Amino acid sequence: MDEPASEFDGPWKEALEWYFEPFLAFFFPVVHADIDWSRGYEFLDKELQKIAPEAEAGRGTVDKLVKVWTRDGEETWVFVHVEVQSQYDVGFPRRMYVYNHRLEDRYGRMPVSLAILGDDGPEWRPASFQMGRWGCEVFFTFPAIKLLDYRGREEVLERDSNPFAAVTLAHLKTLETRGDVAARQEWKVRLVKGLYERGLNREQILRLFRLIDWIMTLPPVSENRFREEVDRFEKERDVPFIAPIERIWLEEGRAEGRAEMIATVYSGIELGLKYRFGQSGLDLMPRVRASNDPVFLATFLRAIETAPDLDTLRGLLPE
Repeated sequence: MDEPASEFDGPWKEALEWYFEPFLAFFFPVVHADIDWSRGYEFLDKELQKIAPEAEAGRGTVDKLVKVWTRDGEETWVFVHVEVQSQYDVGFPRRMYVYNHRLEDRYGRMPVSLAILGDDGPEWRPASFQMGRWGCEVFFTFPAIKLLDYRGREEVLERDSNPFAAVTLAHLKTLETRGDVAARQEWKVRLVKGLYERGLNREQILRLFRLIDWIMTLPPVSENRFREEVDRFEKERDVPFIAPIERIWLEEGRAEGRAEMIATVYSGIELGLKYRFGQSGLDLMPRVRASNDPVFLATFLRAIETAPDLDTLRGLLPE
């Protein structure tokens, strides 16, 4: 049975966008503790592409640039530059230095560069870059987390409510089960079932389901068996968090037809609002269209059927 290629870049990118604060809390607690989260944060990926256009090329790496505010009470801010590297790359330490240096040169502020190493080589642990000659040298260091160091902590990760505990475990078990489809299917079922034991709300479960499903790819036959087992579990527990229409949306949301699927869901939401609330419901569509988050749209579509009034739906929408 052919094993489909594993995908890490896309899931990590979405996980960082959805859960940036929990990401720092899980992997870099010292950094997390020094950020003033009440002031929010801003993704600046387009700025990163300006100084490093080659970041778009190739696979195996995820680059994120985020502007945050510190807790020191001053009107100041710092960049947090995050790289997730899922393949061995001899040029990785130099790239970390180059990105950091270019950002400092452009903005006059040295960013904090953080690395997540998601490859399967236990000996590869880059955390610095050095170059120079005749006494003129540059020595650059950066904090780096090796995901393989979390092996053997399955029970701890399964109990942790931080979403990156589930993402880390899915990543590790995908590496561990290469060539063993049956074991990957078993772990995928275990991780999805475990979402219901983490004290998460419905939206969090949907998002983590999407990420786990995306990372832990299975051949069609095994994927169908996985779906059947999850369906049985939901019926037994009477917890139908992932309705069939949402499951289709979560799958199509990462396919090439994403734009077409978004348009279809917008149409479904529009019909639902018109049917239940008339023109007052339709007046919400501009705010609905302000989001293309697959999990939010799936949740909102389902909420139309059960919401007691229009104000309840209005409260779910982004401003």
